[in-house]
Amino acid sequence: MTATARSTKDTAQSELWRRLLRQMLLIRRFEEKAAEAYALGKIGGFCHLYIGQEAVGVGSLAALRDDDYVICSYREHGQALIKGVAPGAVMAELFGKSTGCSKGKGGSMHLFDAGKRFMGGHGIVGGHIPLGAGLAFAIKYRGGDQVCLCFFGEAAVNIGAFHEALNMASVWKLPIVFVCENNRYGMGTAFERVAAVTDVVEHACSYDMAAAVVDGMNVLTVYDATRRAVERARTSGHPTLLEVRTYRFMGHSMSDPLHGVYRTKDEVEEQKARDPITQLAGKLKDEGLLDQDAMDALDTEIRDEVEAAVTFADESPDPEPDALYHDVLAD
Repeated sequence: MTATARSTKDTAQSELWRRLLRQMLLIRRFEEKAAEAYALGKIGGFCHLYIGQEAVGVGSLAALRDDDYVICSYREHGQALIKGVAPGAVMAELFGKSTGCSKGKGGSMHLFDAGKRFMGGHGIVGGHIPLGAGLAFAIKYRGGDQVCLCFFGEAAVNIGAFHEALNMASVWKLPIVFVCENNRYGMGTAFERVAAVTDVVEHACSYDMAAAVVDGMNVLTVYDATRRAVERARTSGHPTLLEVRTYRFMGHSMSDPLHGVYRTKDEVEEQKARDPITQLAGKLKDEGLLDQDAMDALDTEIRDEVEAAVTFADESPDPEPDALYHDVLAD
């Protein structure tokens, strides 16, 4: 019986690792194709890629149930994909097509799918954090046992609504996990913002809230930290603040040079040595759960899936002019 239990646990663990690897690779290939489409003029407006940060979204969302809620800032393509929004619907939204998840009205920064409990990307820095607290309040008000996961960048901690939302979540004991994706370079005052996030984590006790600093380049570490935070929120209603330290390999947005004027090429290359996809793939290989042929086959499968999403977006119609007057949610 002990051997059977151990075997079952090992199988479940290997399946989890494989799923996490596939999801991170899906995000990476999707974002690479989005960058290509943007350069070809198929995507307009702003476009903020998630390349390098895949372990944060994938690891944290693995701790959720399908009926849990997620709300994000504008760098949200990856979270939308992992929450179950179809790649074709996400790509079509980036292309501004009527088949997009927001009917072509939201674009890159405003992906939305209420049916998947994905409550949107939001372009106003920090503006969605109180909305996350509101979702958690609604869960508690209705007597549910769902949890809300709220993602934001480190620049948002300078917004007063961030502190207000954390305080309210603590006072009302709301089932929410605040996930700060600290990629070190919030635009404007990067290093000051990093210091601000660290200060918030160190003083989270003032909100009577659990807090932790997490290695955001290791998907298994992110999963474990979020799993514990989600369980705490689900069973006791206590919120948690996770500062997940990660690194984006691309510029802030497609309008930002790859390295920008604020970091060197050497720094970016040094960080790429910590690539979360390479780390997990290496672990699977070390455990004898994956070989190079299987990895290549998985990559080919995902590239085909992303190509199909691009084809779907290319062939989808633009919104009709009268769609301007239609409520996206009503559609």
